[in-house]
Amino acid sequence: MTKLLIGFILLLFGTDAFAQHAYFATKGTINFEKVVYTKARMRELMAKHSGNRGGMMYMGNIDEMPESSTSNFVLKFDENQTLMESNAEDTPTKPNTSPANTRVGRGSGGGRGNAGANQRTGTNGGGGMRGMGRGNNRMGDKTYFQNLKAKLSEVQLQIDEKIIITDSLQDVTWRFTDEFRTIAGYECRRVNGATKDSLYLIAFYSEEIPVSGGPVLTGGLPGMILGLVIPEMHINYWATEVKFTTDQVSSSWKDKKAKEMSSNEFFKLLSGSMFRGRGNSDAQQRRQILEQILY
Repeated sequence: MTKLLIGFILLLFGTDAFAQHAYFATKGTINFEKVVYTKARMRELMAKHSGNRGGMMYMGNIDEMPESSTSNFVLKFDENQTLMESNAEDTPTKPNTSPANTRVGRGSGGGRGNAGANQRTGTNGGGGMRGMGRGNNRMGDKTYFQNLKAKLSEVQLQIDEKIIITDSLQDVTWRFTDEFRTIAGYECRRVNGATKDSLYLIAFYSEEIPVSGGPVLTGGLPGMILGLVIPEMHINYWATEVKFTTDQVSSSWKDKKAKEMSSNEFFKLLSGSMFRGRGNSDAQQRRQILEQILY
């Protein structure tokens, strides 16, 4: 009986130690799949700008566009930093011709059906400097870096030359819900958020990965964001795999020839050209330009 009791106690402590180790793991990599609903986004852009002078133009049949496309990214993280890049082993962006609906916020706790709970999400309409605002969904290969301790972010992208845009971390106001779902094997809680420019976000974070980061420079929550939905832009990011490591995030990701500038400097650079964002004010144009860079 004594041996049985001792064995039970050892098993209990061993299980508890394993659970604590899993909870406090703060270094690793996360594979993300980005889903872009291109047709829905293009139709929305065409409708929005149909009455504007010099508005959106698309030379082709929208009905012949693929419903969506997917691409893959890998996010490396440690206690104080995240680094997100295109997956080097990824195949080219894959079109998806089948209609798809993303169910967001379906929880096991009888959560509320908030606005945006069932969304189709897709392309940001971004592109290089020559294609900004013209329906191209890429602006070169982008690298996203977050310094969580210093609250700074950097985005490296290719336009006509490589540029690194530095800024503070995004200021997002999050509202917690009682909805949960499992993503990549982790229980995640849904939160609804809004940026200071009133862009609506839906995120799913897990406290089992206690790093306040996420894809495309999102964060500010008590755990890693493993799911991100941007309804207005028709874009989803979903984690597909999480691996823990002992490696710190590398500091050698920057291109030494890249030109560094602030987000304000970048906006001024584009606002004085034909590639400025659409909108009736500098604030609207700034939002559209920065959104195309980030998402």
